[in-house]
Amino acid sequence: MTAVWLVDRQFDSKGLVRLTYATEDGERVHTKELAEQRLVTGGGVTAGRDVDESALGEAPAEEVERFAAEASRMAAEHDLDDTV
Repeated sequence: MTAVWLVDRQFDSKGLVRLTYATEDGERVHTKELAEQRLVTGGGVTAGRDVDESALGEAPAEEVERFAAEASRMAAEHDLDDTV
């Protein structure tokens, strides 16, 4: 399992939230989509999570630096299971 940290969340007009988690080097990402309502009723979003290597993809080249900075900040300030 690999630790990944929340680096981005996007809301769409259909009530879906796309959460992007990245490794601290910003090069690998894991994306999760869920209903916006689930954020309210499901206990929120965690700062990080452990995911299987097979669930990781490559980050877009233009986002690697930003994702690395944000993942490192989240790792320094939070535990994986902290609600953010």
